[in-house]
Amino acid sequence: MKWSAKIIKYRGESRIGVHFEKDADILARIKQFEDSKWSQQLKVWHLPDNEENRIRFKLATVSSLLPSEEGNIQIEKFQQWLKSKRYSERTIITYKDALKSFFVFFNTVAIAELTNEDVIKYNNEFILKKQLSASYQNQITNAIKLYFKTIKYTKIEIDKIHRPKRAKVLPNVLSKEEVKTILEAHNNIKHKMMLSLIYSCGLRCGELLTLKPIHIDSKRNIVVLKNAKGQKDRIVPLSLKILEMLRNYYKIFRPTTFLFEGQTAGTPYDSRSLQLVLKQALKKARITKPVTLHWLRHSYATHLLESGTDLRYIQELLGHSSSKTTEIYTHVSTKSIQQIKSPFDDL
Repeated sequence: MKWSAKIIKYRGESRIGVHFEKDADILARIKQFEDSKWSQQLKVWHLPDNEENRIRFKLATVSSLLPSEEGNIQIEKFQQWLKSKRYSERTIITYKDALKSFFVFFNTVAIAELTNEDVIKYNNEFILKKQLSASYQNQITNAIKLYFKTIKYTKIEIDKIHRPKRAKVLPNVLSKEEVKTILEAHNNIKHKMMLSLIYSCGLRCGELLTLKPIHIDSKRNIVVLKNAKGQKDRIVPLSLKILEMLRNYYKIFRPTTFLFEGQTAGTPYDSRSLQLVLKQALKKARITKPVTLHWLRHSYATHLLESGTDLRYIQELLGHSSSKTTEIYTHVSTKSIQQIKSPFDDL
């Protein structure tokens, strides 16, 4: 097991402490959870102690029931089906746990007898009653819909299973001036190079840390991203300025396996150390906003849109499956908004 979880006390409050070996994927996932924090004193990431997180990390819940024997068999079959379809390990775990939660709630009902009304009942009497998040409810919905597509005999009408209404949360975006200040804050060439590459290519943290020198195609001026999110390869354009920086970086550090390696040759740079690199840059730049590495990716997309790049190209560059995911950047672009004159100016 790559991680372990247990209930801890943090400043007098019950929290779930999660211990894991250095793993960029697990760290990125932990940071996505609401109110996740790092304790320097306890040397552990910790999250709120609630039903949703207890289910996630397989801790005893308030309603610690088990699925029926039929439910356990079906969960195992579903897991094998997901593996055969080459879903990522993270998605398999998420969907398996989500389906288990649903089967636990109906552990006295035959699966073939479950209906759409039961899905609504589960949402009302479990999800909403336990005050679990809309994103967690959406994961359950994904798992239920996908599972019932794989079996023959069911009373559930998949197309009529509704999703929760999601809150409209806009991505955090920095101005070009702020980005420039952050990228120029470090004198360390390696630190400057990593942050610059994330912004200039719109990379996710995990994508940067798995890059290898062979993925930099200097003749075609592109970066090849292998097995990115969703196990999809993609290419992104490489700035000539960045290429020159990369050449200088390579002459000094001579990486062997990964483009950015940790203290041990052949091992990737640690994601927590990369977060610290950004934190130090923010301090030097005197920027007090709670900037994360993903803000640089959001800023890349928004700045492309503001410079006139077609939304379809931005979708390809970011590796989004749906155009709706990319369209959110139209709501944070200020190019058109800044041209609107306030009626206050005419008073």
